[in-house]
Amino acid sequence: MCLALPCRIVELRPDDQALIDIAGVSKEISLALVEDVAVGDYVIVHVGYALTRLDPEEAEKTLALFAEFGEAALREAGVKMASPM
Repeated sequence: MCLALPCRIVELRPDDQALIDIAGVSKEISLALVEDVAVGDYVIVHVGYALTRLDPEEAEKTLALFAEFGEAALREAGVKMASPM
């Protein structure tokens, strides 16, 4: 099974590269497959390539669903979640 994730562009780099943020983790990806991307845009990323731009509202909804799924999986596994500070 493959999973493509919505990620926010935090920096544009030379040679069709960009730095993205996903849940506080930074990664360099290729923008070779998309056009007109700017810092702050959300893109769908799979295996290191941005595949398409994504509406910010849709990206936030999708990221919230991933977070809920992760929390539910941890609860089911019996892992205690840290309280927010």
